[in-house]
Amino acid sequence: QVQLVESGGGLVQPGGSLRLSCAASGSIVSINTMGWYRQAPGKQRELVAAITSSGSTKYTDSVKGRFSISRENAKNTVYLQMNSLKPEDTAVYYCNADILSYGRPKMDYWGKGTLVNVSS
Repeated sequence: QVQLVESGGGLVQPGGSLRLSCAASGSIVSINTMGWYRQAPGKQRELVAAITSSGSTKYTDSVKGRFSISRENAKNTVYLQMNSLKPEDTAVYYCNADILSYGRPKMDYWGKGTLVNVSS
């Protein structure tokens, strides 16, 4: 059984920084794209950033220059460094990964989410 577990959310003041982590575990053969999504109250879930196994990245326009996604393939872990946080970044952040595991076809997996609250 594959699991994604996020950590690192919390309350931070505007202008502050947080680092989110997401570790995948289970009978993993390979992981392709890993990413972070977020969902603010009353809004749809949106892609924040994604990174392929070879390191190619993409970001939603609103976080470019402030957020940075990275991964450690040996640890099946993806990170999201968030700087210059704004109140509008407040949301539940979800980890997502495209994973091939033993005995199953390649599938999208989701973490349970971690709350980021940017407030003074």
